[in-house]
Amino acid sequence: MFHRKIIFSINKARLQKSTIEQKPIKNKTMPLYQNQNLKIYNSLSGEKEVFTPLHEGNVGMYVCGPTVYSNVHLGNVRTFMSFDVVFRYLQHIGYKVRYVRNITDVGHVVDDEDEGEDKIAKKARVEKLEPMEIVQRYTVDFHEILKEFNFLPPSIEPTATGHIIEQIEIIKKIVENGIGYESNGSIYFDVKKFNETHNYGKLSGRNIEDMIANTRELDGQSDKRNPQDFALWKRAEPEHIMRWPSPWSDGFPGWHLECTAMSTKYLGNHFDIHGGGMDLKFPHHECEIAQNEACTGESPVNYWMHANMLTLNGKKMAKSTGNNILPREIYTGGSPFLSKAYSPSVARFFMLQAHYRSNLDFTDDAIAAAEKGYIRLMEAFDTISEINPSDKSSIDLQAWISLCYDAMNDDFNTPILIAQLFEAVRYINLLKENKETLTAEDLELLTKTLASFLFDVLGLSSEKAVGNTEKLDSVVNMLIGMRNEARANKDFALSDKIRDQLTDLGINLKDGKEGTTFSIN
Repeated sequence: MFHRKIIFSINKARLQKSTIEQKPIKNKTMPLYQNQNLKIYNSLSGEKEVFTPLHEGNVGMYVCGPTVYSNVHLGNVRTFMSFDVVFRYLQHIGYKVRYVRNITDVGHVVDDEDEGEDKIAKKARVEKLEPMEIVQRYTVDFHEILKEFNFLPPSIEPTATGHIIEQIEIIKKIVENGIGYESNGSIYFDVKKFNETHNYGKLSGRNIEDMIANTRELDGQSDKRNPQDFALWKRAEPEHIMRWPSPWSDGFPGWHLECTAMSTKYLGNHFDIHGGGMDLKFPHHECEIAQNEACTGESPVNYWMHANMLTLNGKKMAKSTGNNILPREIYTGGSPFLSKAYSPSVARFFMLQAHYRSNLDFTDDAIAAAEKGYIRLMEAFDTISEINPSDKSSIDLQAWISLCYDAMNDDFNTPILIAQLFEAVRYINLLKENKETLTAEDLELLTKTLASFLFDVLGLSSEKAVGNTEKLDSVVNMLIGMRNEARANKDFALSDKIRDQLTDLGINLKDGKEGTTFSIN
């Protein structure tokens, strides 16, 4: 009888191990990355480039974290999940990774105009709380959500408020270098001056001259010299709650500056990977590059990575229109957009079926289909231990393993990897039917490799689906009991109806000497 047993024929520690030594590697001390040709799509060049870290065996990676003024939304979860997989795979192939993901807990103007909205302060006023109470509430919520979706914690999770001094020092240096200027207690970055010797717009592909030509002249009330200039430090108005002393005024940092300060403090002025959502490419990441170059003279990042957007039923997610779903609503079943609850691992599997640079549309039908695929994968993995080894192998396992690595080495192509994992499912079914054979050694290798990619790299968790599957078992067994009762009463019409309707749902019944069992397609 099919039961969702979490069967690990290999020991648990092996499953949790982040780096699995693969069969082709003769020297077991040799890290996998030395035999892998990893390519990353670099937003700066617009091409896939061979990944070569600045320091062999070590990777520095920074990802822009959340602004904690509200519950983290599903689009954020997808972005962070993309980089969680990057983090996992880099570790899997043997790199020592320092992964820095910040928390934006400082009240700042979120656009580059002289007037703007401090979202943390606004939320604090609405809820009649201190700003740091808002920060604490939604930071905890952020961590709880990511834990449910089985994210690995970053190596360092710095906060913007913990790095005000560092931000002030960067501003001082930019002003000393003639790229920043003071105006009424605020400090602005002089984009035109910077562009005389550098290339502002090289990440986003924007031309500064075109930007200037298409921008209205300042109305005389702005503190800026040019419309393109952005704030490094803003003088706080009397009503602004979050403020800090500086050489220029009591105020707060500009919204681009914190990431420059925190990334360079923990990774150096020049590091390997910087990631974030596609919406941050301009102006946020563009300004980060400019700030770093103006301060240190170095371009800060070798590989810029950007995750694409998530839509809901073909439309942009937005609280204002009601076209929105919170991550927690997926597994609690509290959303009107979903016909039922889905486990966090199923939702994770659904999102990883699309490449991180592709748009992804979240629908009930799509995640329902993903659930079926997820169950197939977990069932197949569970049943490997039931396969009897043979004296020889008829499957070219090494070729399949190479294809799995080829997928991830091609800019972390999780959809292609998942396709290869379903090829393993096909192998397992053939092995069960005695149509293919594997030696005991190769069965062990298949188990290790599949576990490695399912749990270590993709970050799936079979435990997450246990509760839902146990409920499914109970319901199906109840229907089997009703069918048996109908058969005993010679009500064959009802018996056939129960069997046929279960078949339509992908649940197949099999009558045998020991009773009726079921399997899920």
